Amino acid sequence: MNRPPRIKSRDLHGIVLLDKPLGLSSNQALQAVRRLLRASKGGHTGALDPLATGLLPLCFGEATKLAGNLLGARKAYLAECRLGVTTDTADSEGEVVQQRPLPALDDAVIEAALARLRGRILQVPPMYSALKRDGERLYVKARRGETVEVPPREVDVHRLELLARTSDSLRLLVECGSGTYVRSLAADLGEDLGCGAHLTALRRIWVEPFREPRMVTLEQLQQAAEQGDTSLLAYLLPVAAGLSDLPSVQLDDVQSLAISRGQRIPLPASFPAGRCTAFASDGALLALLEVDGQHCARILRGFNLPPD
Repeated sequence: MNRPPRIKSRDLHGIVLLDKPLGLSSNQALQAVRRLLRASKGGHTGALDPLATGLLPLCFGEATKLAGNLLGARKAYLAECRLGVTTDTADSEGEVVQQRPLPALDDAVIEAALARLRGRILQVPPMYSALKRDGERLYVKARRGETVEVPPREVDVHRLELLARTSDSLRLLVECGSGTYVRSLAADLGEDLGCGAHLTALRRIWVEPFREPRMVTLEQLQQAAEQGDTSLLAYLLPVAAGLSDLPSVQLDDVQSLAISRGQRIPLPASFPAGRCTAFASDGALLALLEVDGQHCARILRGFNLPPD
């Protein structure tokens, strides 16, 4: 029997801003795009549940070195939750565990409850999550019927606003930091309102530094792949796009060589402390640097990229 020819993978470097469809896991979405690009190396920047849609930055090649940076970035979501019904997963994919009548609610009562969930708060992650306990994912334990005490942890909720509501549902805007579970926010909000709640829809609308992302769907990528590499690779952003919110410095050849060897280099006194990107004299992204208070820069991540 003749086997179809094996598709040869290739080295590609860049970021695809995927509009993840409903029903796919983040890894399934990653593998689908990776096959279309024929990329030898890829990773995603923080999972979206199958229930969720929206922005999932996918990193390929040297861009995978940025996955940790994007994973820790601020994110924004549009969330919908149903009041009066609690599920074991805190979303609509779970089993209903309790139903309660809705109390009289007005915008002022809801706003007071939302206010208590803003800022730096303690949040208990859902049992059905990918967090590990004793070397095993929590959702694996939950599916076996095990009950594990999950300690609360601090998370940052920068914005939590009511956009619209019906008699038994709320539509919310959420801006939060890394590690925040919107499912848990919905569940906690429901408990504060005295009726319980669960998440029914979630869409991620941006991730720093991609505040106004030009997202692409799987269908668009498939169509582009049929048209050829030029159309397909038009959706691949340069690696430097994932660092576009940082200041940058162009290094001369001597400085570039020092950084490539892992050595520290001095920068002008006017250069601010903190993280910055370094570009070689030929325009290639060279490194992610950390600048200390004495204006001395050390390498955090090095990149092996051709000039743009």
